[in-house]
Amino acid sequence: MRDRSKLLRDLGRAVRNARADRGLTLRELSEQADVSIRFLADLEAGRGNVSVGRLHDIAVALGTSAAELLTRGSRRIIALLGLRGAGKSTIGRRLARKLGVPFVELDREVEEAAGLSLGALFELHGEAFYRRLEREALQRVLDRHEIAVVATGGSIVTDDETFALLRARTQTVWLAASPDSHWSRVVAQGDRRPMANRDNAKAELAQLLEQRRPRYEKADRIVDTDALGVDGVVQVLAEAS
Repeated sequence: MRDRSKLLRDLGRAVRNARADRGLTLRELSEQADVSIRFLADLEAGRGNVSVGRLHDIAVALGTSAAELLTRGSRRIIALLGLRGAGKSTIGRRLARKLGVPFVELDREVEEAAGLSLGALFELHGEAFYRRLEREALQRVLDRHEIAVVATGGSIVTDDETFALLRARTQTVWLAASPDSHWSRVVAQGDRRPMANRDNAKAELAQLLEQRRPRYEKADRIVDTDALGVDGVVQVLAEAS
């Protein structure tokens, strides 16, 4: 019975999040899926007893599949995506504390495994070595934690194998922000790396964001950090978990 109750709660959360992501009200989804509002409310609350056929109709109305909703609901690790300055560490720590779960910074896991800072790791061994350590570190985190909040490296989306693993095993969230916001946050943190010997650093950051945008947009959820601020993002993600 406990396993069945957990499945229903996870499915309800997946439906609720998918509906929120598409900006649908309960009434709009009920009309599109041809089910009652009360039925949907019970389903999202984890009390629903849904047939395969009805779950299929709801999934189609949400632009997904029944299998994806079931899989998405079972992912308990939240992985935060975004460029440097997205707020992954700040938001991740606060969200983990609010949920009472572990917080993991994937790049710190990589540094610990290598016994080197990221800068030294890239300088001595190159990007391919970093990518291998990053993938191994992610696998260890997934094996170690059933539920957690993970702040990923900004470039994790560029490695197809690692990003596929992340998307399959976690609820991915892109912390979206404008290029100006990324820039101002990094500078405010005292991080001078983006400007070191680069006259066009700010323009390059904006270009990098645009290059990675299609990959970031594959996240399960996209949250506008400019509009919500840190507290607002934490509240939204906590309520959806």
